[in-house]
Amino acid sequence: MSNRTLALLAALTATIIYGLNHTIAKEVMPTYIKPFGFIFLRVFGAAILFWCIAPFAPKQKIETKDWGRIVICGVMGMVINMLAFFKGLQLSTPINSAVLVTITPIIVVILSALFIKEKITLQKGFGVFLGLVGALTLILFGAEIRSDAPNIPLGNFLFIINATFYGSYLILVKKLIEKYHPFVLLKWLFTVGVLVNLPITFSEVIEIQWSVLPLNIIGAIVFVILGTTFGTYLLNAFALTQLKATTIGAFVYLQPLVGVLFALLTGKDALTSIKVVAMVLVLFGVYLASKRVKPNP
Repeated sequence: MSNRTLALLAALTATIIYGLNHTIAKEVMPTYIKPFGFIFLRVFGAAILFWCIAPFAPKQKIETKDWGRIVICGVMGMVINMLAFFKGLQLSTPINSAVLVTITPIIVVILSALFIKEKITLQKGFGVFLGLVGALTLILFGAEIRSDAPNIPLGNFLFIINATFYGSYLILVKKLIEKYHPFVLLKWLFTVGVLVNLPITFSEVIEIQWSVLPLNIIGAIVFVILGTTFGTYLLNAFALTQLKATTIGAFVYLQPLVGVLFALLTGKDALTSIKVVAMVLVLFGVYLASKRVKPNP
């Protein structure tokens, strides 16, 4: 099996893990662990694992001028982004989550135009418009009466916050990824995440009653730490060594499909006409916004 095939399988596996995460993480919150407490477990567990594998990376010292960017990226990618996502997942539904997280490429296009003056073509602009209309459709009209989703509009809005800060993280971390080995960089990013998350999440961490957690909930926690956090970062890091970032980015279209199907099969969510319309608008918008325009000959 070629390295390219292995890389494609790695990217596909990471996408499947992300898709399953919407339902699996939702099962834990808030009955057993509150969202902020869950985030600390996720970031702390991943930080330990990345420190364990860091010795296998080349010896690299972080330059003094890069520490500011590392701290900002850590706060955006391992604090605000994750806290907003898990709090949103507690308040909203797995299908809404699976649909709205795919709006990240649209956020990247908008932020790139604002901060690095990247040109937005007519095609990209229309894609951004469709994606935002789809997101707003879920936020404004996707409310349902569900005991496990107490504030769906606010939860959906937090998914947009999640996508915005993750998009910002992707833009800012690009220079660091080009400069440092992924293991070296990730151990420091997650260390920043642990230090910043600790005072925010501590009150929810100490509320966890470990002795009464069912085996399936412990399994879900392990899945989120080993799979959704540590595993996906490793799989995507390997995939990036063989594939273009745009190729890996294309897998974003599979995530809502996996997330929606798993939520439906497990009976944790149900499709509505609003969700279907929003999903079509978001995915088509992301497609247009991320598709490269062929230059005129």
